[in-house]
Amino acid sequence: MTRSVYVVLSAATSIDGFIDDATPDRLLLSSDEDLDRVDALRAECDAILVGATTIRRDDPRLLVRSAARRAVRVAAGRAESPTRVTVTARGGLPVDARFFTAGSTDRLVYCASTVCAGEQVRLDGLATVVDAGDPPDLGRIVDDLAGRGVRRLLVEGGTSVLTQFLVDDLVDELQLAVAPFFVGDDRAPRLTGDGDYPWQASGRRARVLGVSALGDVVVTRYGLSERAPW
Repeated sequence: MTRSVYVVLSAATSIDGFIDDATPDRLLLSSDEDLDRVDALRAECDAILVGATTIRRDDPRLLVRSAARRAVRVAAGRAESPTRVTVTARGGLPVDARFFTAGSTDRLVYCASTVCAGEQVRLDGLATVVDAGDPPDLGRIVDDLAGRGVRRLLVEGGTSVLTQFLVDDLVDELQLAVAPFFVGDDRAPRLTGDGDYPWQASGRRARVLGVSALGDVVVTRYGLSERAPW
């Protein structure tokens, strides 16, 4: 069955494929120009999804920064920023995370069945908590988002979530920004991990949709499904 949700995976890496370093501080990979591109991409989408580890480690707001872009969304009858979405197998996300406290857009927490009831109580008033199966099933999550009116989903990380979306063949388009330096530390998180990627057996190759230099960062757009624009 053809999915109704167009899934865009967005990430930034070092030249050697790391999305962060091994220090407690967040590694800045994007240029100012690339950050503006990501903001524009967020403004185009109906929902933004990150994993629970990203919320714990990076504490992102996941909001559209540009006032002009927020105004365009509101004028079109949409919320200022996309719905914020996360996935957790064990629950226990910090209630003071900016995912829950920043802005007023809707928040969805997809939980493993084993922790769902408890999280519904714990996060009451902060987010809508949804049973996603045990372990959480990304295909089921995407289908549920479609039922909630999401037509364009932006997935921003981290490693586990990016890997699983690719392994499950749920991504239509990858937008990959590469920063001009190396991390060189195997303790740091990479873009993706090991997995049984469907591409391996089929010999598929991604289509290059475009390449651009934004400051000192190079962004390549890849089509990973037939739904991606030529």
